[in-house]
Amino acid sequence: MTRQIQEAYIVAATRTPIGKSGRGFFRDTRPDDLLVAAVKGALAQVPTLDPQAIEDAIVGCSFPEGEQGMNMARVAMVLAGLPHSVGGVTVNRFCASGLTALQMAADRIRVGEADVMIAGGAESMSLVPMGGNKPSFNPEVFARDENVGIAYGMGLTAEKVASQWKVSRERQDAFALQSHQRALAAIAAGAFADEMTPVQVVSRTPDLEGGGVTVQARTVSIDEGPRPDTSLEGLARLRPVFAAKGSVTAGNSSQTSDGAGALILASERAVKTFGLKPLARFVSYAARGVAPEIMGIGPVEAIPAALRHAGLNLADLGWIELNEAFAAQALAVIDTVGLDPARVNPMGGAIALGHPLGATGAIRAATVVHALHRHQLRYGMVTMCVGMGQGAAGIIERM
Repeated sequence: MTRQIQEAYIVAATRTPIGKSGRGFFRDTRPDDLLVAAVKGALAQVPTLDPQAIEDAIVGCSFPEGEQGMNMARVAMVLAGLPHSVGGVTVNRFCASGLTALQMAADRIRVGEADVMIAGGAESMSLVPMGGNKPSFNPEVFARDENVGIAYGMGLTAEKVASQWKVSRERQDAFALQSHQRALAAIAAGAFADEMTPVQVVSRTPDLEGGGVTVQARTVSIDEGPRPDTSLEGLARLRPVFAAKGSVTAGNSSQTSDGAGALILASERAVKTFGLKPLARFVSYAARGVAPEIMGIGPVEAIPAALRHAGLNLADLGWIELNEAFAAQALAVIDTVGLDPARVNPMGGAIALGHPLGATGAIRAATVVHALHRHQLRYGMVTMCVGMGQGAAGIIERM
């Protein structure tokens, strides 16, 4: 039996606010609970959809262990109250995990194996540190020179990109400042409201005098990372943290963060059956590899491939979400590919907003979907570098 390729439409897209890891408002919130909040937020956008029609959920996570282990995707679908018939699988392509989950869900619909899918991503860097709780590199990583780059800390790869692509400290700091300024302006304008699902955070503290437990609840509805006190002078005072004579600092690097995103995809048949309104069409995706020691340059290879698959040119892209793992690599990608800086991260990026690793692709996809509608643009792209030397890019079309 030959299946006809069909379109995959995004009919719901949302994300949680992004919290600072370690000390932020989600520091004690489990990532599967963040994912549940995002999934419920997405479902609320499609009230006519019968949950029984959802066939599977694909969720990205960079370090699927501890609180985000045990196949978090399936756990979250059960906790979200979805029918037991809705499956769940957790996938890992490090920083591109959420975007890869979206691509895989779209492909299931495209080839006719599903009509309704959930895609998403979740990561708590507060509860599961980068590298996981028990990192264990294959000894061959250290035994062979050509593989040493795999073991490089992400900051060292950014230093190598800054050196090789001649990205100065001054440009990196200016880019970081712009990220904060754009994010703060977007928050002030309420630009994130359409894509945001507020999350209720409950804290419990022992009442030693009364012998009970004090329960406090608050609703989080804004990203925690952007700092109004950021300045070029303040950024310039920060010391390099990865190389003694380097240029990569905490101020021009992405923030470690906690957050989740979720999207619902449907075929044309499901759109008609349930009276859904397509927000966007998932157009194309590409993932490519680069040398691990310069992993930040990965989008340089992935972006042209995604454009080629879509039959588009750079000029067709009205909105670009380029994950700011580091200002050095973001600027190197912008310079090399020839991206229009005005179209890249118009509402700030990960330096200001944060980067909850495996969740970022889904989060930024939600940003693109709603931004395209708000500004009446046709095509947008999500792209990022990936640890161990990869790049990924996905293109979305407003409907």
